[in-house]
Amino acid sequence: REDARLAAELTGPGAVELVAAVLAVRGHEMAGARLDHVDHEPGRALTVTYQARTSGAAGRTELVGLTARPGGPTAEDVGAQIFERGGRRVAAWLYPDDPDLPGLARITRTGPAVGLLARRGLVPGEPDPARLTIRVVSYRPRRRAVVRVDVLGGPSLYVKAQGSEQLARTVSRLEILARAGLPVPRILGVTADHLLITGALPGRPMAGLLFESVPQVAGERMVELLDALPGELAALPRRAAWADAAIHYAGIVANQLPGEGNRLDAMVEAICAGTAGAAPGSEPTHGDFHEGQIHLDDGRIVGLLDVDACGPGRRVDDLACLVAHLSTVQRMDPVQTARVGVLRNGLVEVFDRRVDPVQLRLRAAGVAISLATGPYRGQEVDWQGQTRYILDAAQGLIHAAGAL
Repeated sequence: REDARLAAELTGPGAVELVAAVLAVRGHEMAGARLDHVDHEPGRALTVTYQARTSGAAGRTELVGLTARPGGPTAEDVGAQIFERGGRRVAAWLYPDDPDLPGLARITRTGPAVGLLARRGLVPGEPDPARLTIRVVSYRPRRRAVVRVDVLGGPSLYVKAQGSEQLARTVSRLEILARAGLPVPRILGVTADHLLITGALPGRPMAGLLFESVPQVAGERMVELLDALPGELAALPRRAAWADAAIHYAGIVANQLPGEGNRLDAMVEAICAGTAGAAPGSEPTHGDFHEGQIHLDDGRIVGLLDVDACGPGRRVDDLACLVAHLSTVQRMDPVQTARVGVLRNGLVEVFDRRVDPVQLRLRAAGVAISLATGPYRGQEVDWQGQTRYILDAAQGLIHAAGAL
């Protein structure tokens, strides 16, 4: 299969030679390289990044990106440099010059960043680059990046680099939710190179509060927040729920771990059989609701992030997304496992009164299968074991649905 050939070429030994060639064009000699990230869109593209060390006294680590497509480079690769190896034409770039995120280089370098922010009145006083502390919060090559910028004597800002279409979606949804009084980040600027500048949210991310001895939020608050989403969202274009793409994500995981293929087939069959015939839903939904998107303060929800997937759907899918994430937290010790279990079970008890309990668990299992693509994509230590851990959680949710 072409997808398998792409994967072999971009993750195998020959890819390291290509990384060395990319660095050589820029005057660097490579001392070594390690696969860092693998993002596979079957039938469409494979993007990888390598952490590459350069030689010499001034040696440093560079992040080198490569994208290969079954039919060769497309118009999407215009901003990359094209290399050819073994008859395959591959688009290559060096971070932060991501071809799909044209503003990323500007916001990750203090000189250009301070000018950008000062022109919008976000750097009070002298626009000195030394006053900025820049931290990349997340980066998914050729998709998006989130950068935190702390201004000495000024505000803390978050800057999201996206493609133009995704930026437009995000801005429109933030505006809708802000008008409705939802606690979303305030828009402070939008740039021509697709950067969205927002203020920091109050409170603390729920993701950092999972292991508290007492759960930090009640399920009722979660349901109230989602039920307060404005009806205007239901008129927006529909995006498929994570659980509805379980077959797609199971195929990706099966390519990563062929030995899990039969188990994945059985799980997908159970999910599809149990959710067949469900209406697509017309409730306003968040679309990617989990602990990383929620800010809390003294039991209150004071912030909601990543709203670009908001649109019509089913409330059960939002709640199932959160249940799936809380069911697949990795690398916990026994105390942490017990505390997350108490939190999750308390939330599920409330959610079961708002939506169908069987659908909640089956759809959470579908979301968990999508999450199982993450360990390999991020090249985590023991990604095989971590992937199986997530699949175990998905299987447990299916069994729980069958017991109801």
